[in-house]
Amino acid sequence: MIYSSQILAQLLEKNCVSRNINKIVISPGSRNAPLIIEFTNKSFFEAYSIVDERCAAFFALGMAQQTQQPVVVFCTSGSALLNYYPAVAEAFYSNIPLIIVSADRPSNKIDIADGQTIRQKNVFANHSLYNANLLDAEDEFAYNVAEIEKAIAIAILKKGPVHINMPFEEPLYKTVTTSKIPDTFKFDKISDELKQPNTIDSNVLDSWNASDKKMILVGTHYPDKELNKLLSILSEDDSVIVLTETTSNLHHPNFINTIDNLIFSLSDDQLEFLKPDCLITLGGMVVSKRVKQFLRQFKPQHHWHVSEFTAPDTYFCLSGQVAMPSADFFTQLIENKSTVESHFKKDWLQRKMFVEQAHNTFMEKVPFSDLSVFNNINKALPKHIMLQLANSSVIRYAQLFHLDKTITVFCNRGTSGIDGSTSTAIGAALTTKQQTVFMTGDLSFFYDSNALWNNYIPTNFRIILINNGGGGIFRILPGPQTTKALDYFEAPHNLTAEHLCKMYGFEYTQVGDDATLNTSLEHFFKESPQPKLLEVTTPRELNDKVLKDYFKTLN
Repeated sequence: MIYSSQILAQLLEKNCVSRNINKIVISPGSRNAPLIIEFTNKSFFEAYSIVDERCAAFFALGMAQQTQQPVVVFCTSGSALLNYYPAVAEAFYSNIPLIIVSADRPSNKIDIADGQTIRQKNVFANHSLYNANLLDAEDEFAYNVAEIEKAIAIAILKKGPVHINMPFEEPLYKTVTTSKIPDTFKFDKISDELKQPNTIDSNVLDSWNASDKKMILVGTHYPDKELNKLLSILSEDDSVIVLTETTSNLHHPNFINTIDNLIFSLSDDQLEFLKPDCLITLGGMVVSKRVKQFLRQFKPQHHWHVSEFTAPDTYFCLSGQVAMPSADFFTQLIENKSTVESHFKKDWLQRKMFVEQAHNTFMEKVPFSDLSVFNNINKALPKHIMLQLANSSVIRYAQLFHLDKTITVFCNRGTSGIDGSTSTAIGAALTTKQQTVFMTGDLSFFYDSNALWNNYIPTNFRIILINNGGGGIFRILPGPQTTKALDYFEAPHNLTAEHLCKMYGFEYTQVGDDATLNTSLEHFFKESPQPKLLEVTTPRELNDKVLKDYFKTLN
């Protein structure tokens, strides 16, 4: 067996084995040679090499997103580390366990004008759950062990990113055949002191049972059959309406899962009529800006957020946090709920019926545009796939349609950035035998084009690139077009993905109308010896007009 001569690398490797953490993403470099040696010479680990650090971190995040287990990603010293920051922030706000490990110069080499040297300690302090700054002296063994143990335990228990900074003195490439860590050495068991009590506060039950207008709003959420079942039971209550987003992965005929369609065009009087008295929220970030505006303006009397982690005051009326698993909470709520007379659910579902009829009528005559493309793709998507969505326009268009309940949906909504969407989707695709379809806009795609510089892309990976010529969302928003500076909000271009696909070995197809799109989709999802990219070019100056006309029909 080959080991790095550096004890810090050995300590991290041993701890990962003890916690069954076996996915490792490596950003190539020199200062991190001890880590590369230690982790790539052990058959226990699945090691991936991704050159671009920003892509590497999002690639790791995609795997952790799906497995819900920590993934380790490590790099050399200097500015390489800073490129991890966007993914660290996404993991922080999306509760994704990510272990960032940075190789560093010894402390006496910092700020003496040495190359590839920056101040790495606590560099992610604002967006990490813990920062372990290890010491480069071998007589600090106990301290270093405790710091590594604590960082990894927090990543597992609190579901978020941690940073471990490791100083390495040369020689970096020296190997040994015997580990400095004895086989009998045992790491501490992970403490369960962070676990929360599993009993509902009586104030939550009282406010729920006293209300005849109750709303449950679910943001980003992992697929959960038990939660789906419990919310379906609650949705039979006449006083309860359940609002779900595309990324909630929840489905039932009584759920409202196209929120913007229902409320975008409503007057203040109508919104006042439909506002809840008691609001229960769960899951991660909510995409719909309109529902945020609605609940901030027409505040419920009570708002409880169910989460083991944090309780953001999104609607400026938070009553408190219910710090327990969602399924446990709703099980107890069902057991203790009272029945009240109400027309609340009926009022919402009547609105839903009207909007769905108007939606279907508009789609029968919608001209070729971003909206028609999403309509056609939605009808063509195979069942039982993983759907990864980029941010900006793509996730918002996806919210307007009902997806098949067998499709699981994911999007980097923690920070809602366009950076790293493709890399995340590729990392996620590696964790499953399901076909993964990634839908993206042109800016998101070209911004993260180094994601395709990746030797691990599965042949069943599919990219649908909707190219509207650069930042179409800014034509939808009411402000930018009044500024006479629209070209600086958008990023107009004439780029296509053709040559990128040729360089990276993707099968490439480009279409520019509904008929050709539908014909291409018939072939697009079939098996092939290489991944595929379908580029759909849409009319940049028509898309916003079509979408605005669409919402007008929903009045």
